[in-house]
Amino acid sequence: MTPKFQHATHFRNFWEKGNGRDLLDWAAVRPEIQTFYKYAPLYHQTDGYGDDAVKETYLKLPYSKANALITKYSEQPIDAKEDVSESLIKLFLQMQDIPAWFDENLADKGARFCMRTGANGLIVLRDFSLMGGYDFAYIGKPLVFTGVLKKGAVKRLKDTLEFWIHVTREGALKPNSYAYQLIVRTRLMHSYARLKIKEKTKDWDITNWGEPINYWDMIATYTGFSLVFMQGLRKLGIQISEQEESGVFHLWKYVGYLLGIPPEFLPDNRQQAVEQFYWWTTLQAAGDNDSAQLAQALLQENLDNTIYKHSFQRRMLLRLHQSMNWYLLDGEINNRLQIPNPGKAFSLFPKMIKKGNYISQKIYLQNVQQYQKLVEMGHLQQQKVLDDYIKHTPKDFHY
Repeated sequence: MTPKFQHATHFRNFWEKGNGRDLLDWAAVRPEIQTFYKYAPLYHQTDGYGDDAVKETYLKLPYSKANALITKYSEQPIDAKEDVSESLIKLFLQMQDIPAWFDENLADKGARFCMRTGANGLIVLRDFSLMGGYDFAYIGKPLVFTGVLKKGAVKRLKDTLEFWIHVTREGALKPNSYAYQLIVRTRLMHSYARLKIKEKTKDWDITNWGEPINYWDMIATYTGFSLVFMQGLRKLGIQISEQEESGVFHLWKYVGYLLGIPPEFLPDNRQQAVEQFYWWTTLQAAGDNDSAQLAQALLQENLDNTIYKHSFQRRMLLRLHQSMNWYLLDGEINNRLQIPNPGKAFSLFPKMIKKGNYISQKIYLQNVQQYQKLVEMGHLQQQKVLDDYIKHTPKDFHY
């Protein structure tokens, strides 16, 4: 493999004058080609333990029996002598094994930062990390081929929100915790989707797209929850200490490990994160029609969601999210994803948020006690949004 798009217009615009330029300046790195060749094999490598477990459960047993087995060993430890398939034992023993490099105190620093960002964090995740990710055309293909593109964005957003909130709380990642159970579910969902795509799809372009939900795509996804997440928050005036930054990377390194990604490839800092992200984007075409459809589904979610009762409230919410898209993302990306510019009046919204953050941090970043209050308030804000999504997501919705 060699970089495909390093000289393409969309790549150069992003890394020479767009958000990519900001990342390079922030990390103060000059990407070296050796990093590409280190990561390139991951484009065709996937989670063998997860795939084997799915083959022995969801693809072999009645759903109720398969689900009961996965639930049982998600909620309680598994023993190497358990009377179940070897694939399940290997999967859960790997996930139960807490590696020597994992520092729970450092991960908790990252979790506290995620919580203290409050509504800012959720805005950035939605309008920057998630929406911006759609502009990388190939990573979204599994959503297209599994039919998720045509299904409800409300449910998809609720699932992502539930996952993110639960894995970013203090002490959340202990074996058999609720966050751990969500990670098991997500890991096996990835494997199930991958196996079904390979079984049923003749048009999967493995040369250009790699394996479905491959390791490098997964690392890029979780870079969106760490590196890109913090970049977006900086754009909104959020201050990030060195310990908080290290904590966020460490938190997501451990989440990635639990999801089956080889930990030696997961970044420990922004320098490593930016360099691998740079080279990953050399394999990604610019956003295409599928990308635009995913973006439109995310925008439409504002109008479909029933959290707000009145249609005028939903339309207002849509305009506010569009204003954040245009503030956070490069203009070229907004145009490719066909995101309407809501106009000058709404352009004041991101500036108001940034000003509010400046004032809030003047008050709450003065000492440990005030910082903890900010963490608690942010947690409540995020939990309220999740509770609303759980309440208003159709109960009979199934993929």
